[in-house]
Amino acid sequence: MTRVDYDTLAKTVAALTGGEDDAVALMATLACELHHSDDRFDWTGFYRVVAPELLKIGPYQGGHGCLVIPFSRGVCGAAAQTGEVQLVADVDAFEGHIACASSTRSEIVVPVWDKAGALIAVLDVDSDQPDAFDEADAAGLAGILQSVFAR
Repeated sequence: MTRVDYDTLAKTVAALTGGEDDAVALMATLACELHHSDDRFDWTGFYRVVAPELLKIGPYQGGHGCLVIPFSRGVCGAAAQTGEVQLVADVDAFEGHIACASSTRSEIVVPVWDKAGALIAVLDVDSDQPDAFDEADAAGLAGILQSVFAR
């Protein structure tokens, strides 16, 4: 089983994204690199802030995602609303979880901030394994996102 090495991944991402400032291009590149870096990552993508309290699907890898998510719903909405990483060991135990894919067992959602400190998206990673994510994943993903979007 391949498990991500966040230090190596950060270097790869830096090399691939250096000099780029288009958020969608950066999200597409990150979704691809992240998705293929770890066997736990079953769906990997971004939901972009497109209006007050509203997320819409952005670049992703994996099966179809939900198209629109209000801040008031689901794990992605909770991350957007609170500005905090959401680590969900069992999606069935998360009240209000939106089941975009029936195979999802656990999930991590990380807020994405731009250099001005504005929330521009959330990174959503789903796993078909229960309790797949931990604080090391939260720190590794948040660090990569900060290095790409807040530079």
